[in-house]
Amino acid sequence: MNTFAYYNPTRLFFGKDTLDQLLTQVPPYGSKILLVYGGGSIKRNGLYDRVIDLLARQQAEVHELSGVEPNPRLSTVHKGVQLCREKGIQFIIAVGGGSVIDCVKAIAVGAKYDGDVWDIITRKAAAKDALPFGTVLTLAATGSEMNAGSVITNWETQEKYGWGSPLAFPKFSILNPEFTFTVPKDQTVYGMVDIMSHVFEQYFHHTGNSPVQDGFCETILRTVMATAPTLVENLEHYEARETILYSGTMALNGTLAMGVRGDWATHNIEHAVSAVYDIPHGGGLAILFPNWMEHVLDSGTARFKQMAVNVFGIDPAGKSDRETALEGIRALRAFWSSIGAPSRLADYGIGDDKLEVMTDKAMVYGPFGYFKQLQREDVLAIYRKSL
Repeated sequence: MNTFAYYNPTRLFFGKDTLDQLLTQVPPYGSKILLVYGGGSIKRNGLYDRVIDLLARQQAEVHELSGVEPNPRLSTVHKGVQLCREKGIQFIIAVGGGSVIDCVKAIAVGAKYDGDVWDIITRKAAAKDALPFGTVLTLAATGSEMNAGSVITNWETQEKYGWGSPLAFPKFSILNPEFTFTVPKDQTVYGMVDIMSHVFEQYFHHTGNSPVQDGFCETILRTVMATAPTLVENLEHYEARETILYSGTMALNGTLAMGVRGDWATHNIEHAVSAVYDIPHGGGLAILFPNWMEHVLDSGTARFKQMAVNVFGIDPAGKSDRETALEGIRALRAFWSSIGAPSRLADYGIGDDKLEVMTDKAMVYGPFGYFKQLQREDVLAIYRKSL
């Protein structure tokens, strides 16, 4: 293992009847609240009314920002920053999935920054302060409810970047599996793909002596795969929703990354695709990840064989390590296809006309990836294989 320091200050409330924690968790930060949410599903399922009622019981002054996009946009962040400054906001509550939470993270640091928050997102400046915020999660996917990372899209320039700051941890997050019952099947599938992809990004490394981390990763992967068929058939299956919700949080709250350095190249490649085409992040990952795996296979065949055997149950008898590894990658593709995930960029109507543009965007900070450092020709090859 590598030397590491672990820090995660987010207080997690998980399970039924946890929403009432708003009564005790919000007041210490102030009474001027910005409530941020997405397309309105929380109004249809009654969650919005419950949150408003709990805030009213605190005599909070509530202002709202709705309409956060699935790939949250800089323009929406700007609206939130302006609201915080104009209304003297003291605390922000994100009610939604990872997109809403990511947007709130950018609003929180942007409200305390004199310039444009895009400077922080593009690494031209570092966050020095942030408004405190909490989350009420409605979608199992990104793990943003218990980490300090965020992804924001500048639609005007078609740029999409991940960023992070120790100031961007939620103060608390409320996770009730019942709040995910109304997530549609396609978004549920994308969420599970995203969860597994976060695990893969941390699983593929060259650090030695990581049996505990590997075991954590493999358990989460097997658990998501075992649970997914039940969930896609019954979207209101409480135990399945509970398992996937917990898996999503554990996949990206820092636990799996202790002492190892993951890859994260596939996320970077996907960000360039959805920056140009605005496709669902999980859908893009489902298309790209198996192709990344095949492209970098020879940089660590033993690790891919381990995945094939320990996660997908591939029998290595009579096969080379490479043959076993390839069976594992094919098994991943087959599993994602079985639950309804896309397998080709053509599934979103994407052809080869902007491959160079996407490659340029992916390479904006130069070569990337730690399992295998990708050059421009590598990224272009993965895109072409994904058509």
